[in-house]
Amino acid sequence: MELTPALLEHQVRAFYTAARQDPLLGTVFARVQDWEHHIGRISAFWSNVALGTRSYQGNPMAAHLPLGLEPAHFARWLELWAATARAELPPAAAALVVERAERIATSLQHGIAFAAGRLP
Repeated sequence: MELTPALLEHQVRAFYTAARQDPLLGTVFARVQDWEHHIGRISAFWSNVALGTRSYQGNPMAAHLPLGLEPAHFARWLELWAATARAELPPAAAALVVERAERIATSLQHGIAFAAGRLP
């Protein structure tokens, strides 16, 4: 089975089902007011990241800066994202989105640390 926007949306929905119940991540995602809008936006982001669709318009760094995220949040996000991907996607697709998630987490963590003055 090939990776498609619909399959990515399925992954995003499965991930958020788990993340919203997670003791660490649930409080971060409790801020979301309109889940259908959020799912659509994040699905477009992942479609852009994994498929190059250019369907996402936004600034992930700006969206994450005010959230007070720490390394533990990113580690847990990656753990849940990977577990969900492996459960919901074909192996090659799961490997792709996990690899991209690891890159994104590294980039966001560096950007947040830099903005907070913790990096030169």
